[in-house]
Amino acid sequence: MSEIRKLKAELFISLDGVVEAPETWHFPYMDQEMGEAVGQMYTEADTLLMGRVTYEAFVGFWPHESGEMADAINGVRKLVVSRSMTSVDWNNAALVEGDVVDAVKALKQEPGGTIALTGSIGLIRTLLGAGLLDELRLLLHPLVVGKGQHLFPEGTAPASLKLTRSAAFGSGVLDLTYQPA
Repeated sequence: MSEIRKLKAELFISLDGVVEAPETWHFPYMDQEMGEAVGQMYTEADTLLMGRVTYEAFVGFWPHESGEMADAINGVRKLVVSRSMTSVDWNNAALVEGDVVDAVKALKQEPGGTIALTGSIGLIRTLLGAGLLDELRLLLHPLVVGKGQHLFPEGTAPASLKLTRSAAFGSGVLDLTYQPA
């Protein structure tokens, strides 16, 4: 029997737990160290899973970029979860059909390497709640955003996670990796 593929999610998060619209607060911390950390996820994965909002942001930017990270993102298989989209128009992109939990269970059984999940807050919550997320990497930024969507809103079901890796960047960002306990 083949090994089950790992599903790894990565998010930028503020000290007050905000994960929404990191493009409005994250870039002052985007130095070489952060770039290498973020790029690692894309170069290690052979499939990128994302929701509609992340897809729309990525497709509006990455196809026009070049370099190692752009090449990785543009070349990798991309699966988009959306209830409203009927098609996707990006190299190696496809829509996830049917129930997302069932689709991800099947995806994890396929031959291949790491499945990377970036952004897509609701999708991360769904897959974590379904026990399908193998790793949650949070890049904790040393700032309070004050408003916006939180990773774990009030009413979220309790879940135990264990810290498996941590690093501090010169910018003050903490790179924290968790796995289900």
